[in-house]
Amino acid sequence: MMSKPTDPAVVHVIDDEAPFRRSLLFLLESAGWMAIGHESAEAFLDAAPPFPETGGCLVLDIRMPRISGLELQRRLNAAGSAFPVVFMTGHGDVELAVQAMKAGAVDFLQKPFKDQPFLDTVERAVALSQTRHDAERRRMQACESLGHLSPREAEVARWLALGLSNKEIARELAISDHTVHIHRQHVMEKTGTGSAAELARLILRANPDGLD
Repeated sequence: MMSKPTDPAVVHVIDDEAPFRRSLLFLLESAGWMAIGHESAEAFLDAAPPFPETGGCLVLDIRMPRISGLELQRRLNAAGSAFPVVFMTGHGDVELAVQAMKAGAVDFLQKPFKDQPFLDTVERAVALSQTRHDAERRRMQACESLGHLSPREAEVARWLALGLSNKEIARELAISDHTVHIHRQHVMEKTGTGSAAELARLILRANPDGLD
């Protein structure tokens, strides 16, 4: 059995079969996760739970009345949800499994499944969510740092990150070397970077296409 995390992630179980849902919640809680059940995709959407700082995932039945698991996955993807999805089915539908995996599902488990493989899959999904969340947090921090730059400073920052010297930047922007030097100082101070390489990493963290 998985050891209890220091800060439990939140696992949402969405399944219209109440006894099965309760059994999964009990299993997850006994393994140390914070588990929350939802009787339908609509109930989950109505609750609109925020993504937790500790990470989390959805354990989702693929076949449910009204809004199916696949439809819920589509809506969450469109909304940019950070929750990874682990699908369950009692039908062994290969076609649905392929659709789910193509849309980014972490795994696809056929009911009935054994406890430990299920818990291992949840742990993998939660770890993925934490990695994604950390990356998004770093991206937002980078965007915030770069957001302090004036439009001209942002131009200078880009050329600096691309490896141009002050003189080359001055020619590109038709300004004096001294003005570039002042802008460069402001860029480094505002972004907390100490070199062109650090600045390049910051820009790429904010936007992978930022130096194209």
